[in-house]
Amino acid sequence: MQLETKKRYYTPEEYLEIEEKAEYKSEYRDGEIVPMTGGTTNHNEIAGNLYANLKFALKSQDYRVYIGDVRLWIPRYRQHTYPDVMVIQGQPVYTGTSTTTVMNPLLIAEVLSKSTQNYDQGDKFLYYRSIPEFKEYILIDQYQYHVMHYVKTALSQWSFTELEGESAILSLQTVDFNITLTDVYEKVNFADSNQE
Repeated sequence: MQLETKKRYYTPEEYLEIEEKAEYKSEYRDGEIVPMTGGTTNHNEIAGNLYANLKFALKSQDYRVYIGDVRLWIPRYRQHTYPDVMVIQGQPVYTGTSTTTVMNPLLIAEVLSKSTQNYDQGDKFLYYRSIPEFKEYILIDQYQYHVMHYVKTALSQWSFTELEGESAILSLQTVDFNITLTDVYEKVNFADSNQE
């Protein structure tokens, strides 16, 4: 006799309650709680480099720059996620009464890992595109000098630019910001790329 195990589904409220007490972060995907994998040192360096440079470049302008610990709620797809870097123009729009979950990023950057790259490029990008304020998406490979850059050009239209090599320059369209891939990948050791 085969036993059937029934998958447990959670409400967004149940997820948030569990997440507040959890020792590790999880994402919420339309009823399912999905534990996040641990990040590598290269992943951390890349996200930190982009965050620090953006934060400094935009410091006197009306933007907020956030790194990995700020949660994003995507109501259309019932998703809670933790983007690696987010930029919000003006004030954050929060969901609920706490200041832990935002809803209005202008720009999102994700550092790709072997376990998440297909999701980040596929379904997650679909979910992000449902956010009215969202206009720019940056996917950064942690194993080589390679960045995929998407910019919203019109309703349901996105342009794509691929950057490769140390000397390539990432030029953002929604904010006044340029950065070389050398600076994005500062202190990244590609020899350690097998750590994940």
